[in-house]
Amino acid sequence: MNPLLVVTGGTKGIGRAVVERFAEGGFDVAVCARNEDDLRQLKHEIEESVAEVLEGFDDAVLPTIFPFAADLAQREDVSRFIDFIRSLARPVSALVNNAGVFLPGQIHNEPEGTFERTMNLNVASIYHLTRGLIGDMMKQRNGHIFMMGSTASITAYPNGGSYCISKFALLGMAKELREEMKPYGVKVTTLLPGATYTDSWAASGLPKARFMQASDVAEVIWSAYNLSAGAVVEEILLRPQLGDIK
Repeated sequence: MNPLLVVTGGTKGIGRAVVERFAEGGFDVAVCARNEDDLRQLKHEIEESVAEVLEGFDDAVLPTIFPFAADLAQREDVSRFIDFIRSLARPVSALVNNAGVFLPGQIHNEPEGTFERTMNLNVASIYHLTRGLIGDMMKQRNGHIFMMGSTASITAYPNGGSYCISKFALLGMAKELREEMKPYGVKVTTLLPGATYTDSWAASGLPKARFMQASDVAEVIWSAYNLSAGAVVEEILLRPQLGDIK
């Protein structure tokens, strides 16, 4: 049986790259996103592409993508996703908390409700999903939780508003969780990527080469996961070669 990865926000950008990298590495993946059509397409494309790569390997176990449509900003959808993962009756080897939202603005003038919407998805959903899955990791004394922070977790900027608040909070949650999980053999790693070429940057007019690629971040996650049991990378700060984009 393949090990199981759980990824949120997995149909685009960094999330999709993570799903692809782990599927290529022999993982089954439970993945959630809001759009059912995107999830169906993801399942078809990745299972087909990995099957082509592994064709001819008689002992290869093809990966399975388990899609689940959910809006994790809604507490009840987080619970439904947890129930879905538990219904697979499989130990979770790794959880990548990738889903999030960026709404530019400033604290004094961003639209009413921005704070609540941002915190619900970027912080609360991660808190509840992690709590829902970590108990089994603790019992099996194995597992790896990845938190998708940002350079905005360590550096405030003028148009960051509630987004910066949420990412600072996420880093704090990850630090606390790391301390709590030390006796249980469960690893906690926070990613702090700078500008990565995804749909949100596509309209910027800047050349693609100015950004990191989503596959770069996925490869770093894969490498961190594959360290020996006695080592953990607590935080990973990544920036484009030319530095942050102002």
